Amino acid sequence: MQRPKLACCNFCSDVTLLKQFAVDHGFDGIDWSFTLENLPQSPAEESTLLQTIFSLEPLEVRYHCAFKNVDLGDADPRKAANAMELFQQVCGLVSKLQGRYLTLHVGLGRASTDDLNWNKTIEGLRQLDRFANNVGVYLCLENLAWGWTSRPDLFEKLIRKSGCRVTIDIGHARVSPSVVNDDDKEEDFLLPHPDRVVNAHIYHEEAGGAHLPPQTVADLADRLNLLLRLPQCDWWVLELRERLPLLDTLQVVRAFFEIELHSGSDDDYTYENSICERPAYSDKYMIIDG
Repeated sequence: MQRPKLACCNFCSDVTLLKQFAVDHGFDGIDWSFTLENLPQSPAEESTLLQTIFSLEPLEVRYHCAFKNVDLGDADPRKAANAMELFQQVCGLVSKLQGRYLTLHVGLGRASTDDLNWNKTIEGLRQLDRFANNVGVYLCLENLAWGWTSRPDLFEKLIRKSGCRVTIDIGHARVSPSVVNDDDKEEDFLLPHPDRVVNAHIYHEEAGGAHLPPQTVADLADRLNLLLRLPQCDWWVLELRERLPLLDTLQVVRAFFEIELHSGSDDDYTYENSICERPAYSDKYMIIDG
C-alpha cells in the first residue's frame, strides 16, 4: 500500500510552533489556508510570507482559498471581475511560493446560489484554470456540504467543463443532501474523474459548521478505502483546527493504515473493533490557536 502524505492546517499563528508540531507528530506537510484577512497587501508583506513558507521546509506546502462570498460566477459583474482579479493574484502568489496546488470553492459562505450564475461560474473556472496552469499551478475545486458542489452530478459537470482538478472533502460528502436524502453515494463525487482527484480533506463529518473527528476507524474506513483507489490523491489534509480532535483523527488514520497493511494476513484486525484510545499528549502544544 502506498501511503498518501498527511498534512495539517496552518492552525497556529506561531509558525515555528506549527512546524515543530507537524514534525513531532510525523506530518508530511502543511495545508496553508489564505483568508481575506491574512492575504499579503504589500510587497513587504508578500516578502514576509515567502520567508515564512520557506521556513517550513522540508515540509511540503499546498494552498487553500477560504474566501467567503467571493465567486467567479457572481451575478454582479463587478463582483465577478473582482473575484477573478483576486484569485489570479493568489495563483501568482502561490507560484512565487513554489506551490503547485490551490483549492477554491463555489458558493462558500453563501446561504443560497440564487445570486450565482451557472454559465459564468463555468467560464470563470475555465479561465482561471488556464491562468493557473500558465504559472505552474493546478487549480482544484472542493465539494461543499450544500449548493452546486454538494450534488455529485453538478460537481462532475463543473470539473469536466472547467478542466479543474478535485479536492474531495469526505466530511462534506457524507452530509451532502444528495447523499443523505437521495440515491447518490459518496463515491459519486470521485468516480467520474478519478484521475483528477489530487487532494482530500479528512475528518468524520461537518455539523453546525464544525468539523467533527472520527471516533473509530470504522467511521472513516469506507471513504479512506475509496481514496486509496485513486491514482493521484496523495495529499490527505486532516482538516481539524483544534489540537486534540486533530490528534485523535491522526490516530484513527494511522490505525486504518495499520489495518490495511495487515489485510490479507492472519492477524485479527477489524475496523469495527479498532476503537482508538487517546494517548497522553504533551501540554507543550496547548497554546496552538485558530
